[in-house]
Amino acid sequence: MSKQKVPEKEKKEEKKETDIQMVINHFFFSKGLTLDEIKENSKKKKIIYSRFTRPAKELIELAGSVNKAKEAITIVANWAKSRKLDYSIETVFKKWLELDKLKPKEVVKKPFFMNQPMVWSQVKKKWFVIDDGGEWLEFAGKESQIVWKIESESDDEKNPKYY
Repeated sequence: MSKQKVPEKEKKEEKKETDIQMVINHFFFSKGLTLDEIKENSKKKKIIYSRFTRPAKELIELAGSVNKAKEAITIVANWAKSRKLDYSIETVFKKWLELDKLKPKEVVKKPFFMNQPMVWSQVKKKWFVIDDGGEWLEFAGKESQIVWKIESESDDEKNPKYY
């Protein structure tokens, strides 16, 4: 019997992701990148993939398995994103002892009427609209006219802080 040669293209397709690659790719997925974007950015030297191999290996060792390492990355990613913080694999190490306590920040919706913020007065049991001058005007509209939305971000919140 003669051995059949496997074409190069099929060899590449058969390659499985290593544990380290799985953790690194999961980290980039948590940042919102696709596998194709990761590969493209690596080729363009926007991502130095090798910079992430050591922390990924150490995280697998700390977590005990690839799945637990990926879970830890997800927890830290959700926590950091909700606070508009940037994060890295090393952030997972820093937050390791607090992982069970890390929760995403709750999204608080606030009432608005015609793009003006509103306040509920417990004493008067009424809604008030705060105008641009800071004056409280009694709300005379219907409850259905109140728009609940997430307050707009200030300029410094649009740029992520680094943790």
